[in-house]
Amino acid sequence: MRTLGFDPGTATTGYGVVEGQGNRLRHVDHGTIDTPANTFFADRLKQIFEEATRLLEVFQPEIVAIERLYFKQNVTTGIAVAQSRGVLALAVVQAGLPILEFSPTEIKTAITGYGQADKRQMQEMIKILLNLEGIPKPDDAADALGLAIAAFHAGKAARS
Repeated sequence: MRTLGFDPGTATTGYGVVEGQGNRLRHVDHGTIDTPANTFFADRLKQIFEEATRLLEVFQPEIVAIERLYFKQNVTTGIAVAQSRGVLALAVVQAGLPILEFSPTEIKTAITGYGQADKRQMQEMIKILLNLEGIPKPDDAADALGLAIAAFHAGKAARS
């Protein structure tokens, strides 16, 4: 089963693709969708949508995971990220794929078994689970790989 994770953002949206069978996971790809700071906001959303659509076509995942938003301080940033999340969800739905949503705590639990794990613990575990030589960079892409791994486990459980 191939899964794709998106860590939404307006300047940088992370993506990560994993494939697995049984309990074995394999890294396929990871990276970011970057939009220039001086770009009109609607054009940024269009770029995110178009690149997400392209990634869905290239990697052909069976399941897509998008991080569920949680913010308590910077509401303005949260609203912009929510709009990015919306165009990602639209791209996925138009591709006819199921979307799973995970909170940061759920992702941490799926990867490390501990919902309060710090970023370094998460990155180390992703490195181990995917047999990578180093910690995946940048952070947004590493977070997206975590989402893809969580989606793999959830999809595997649903098939059981």
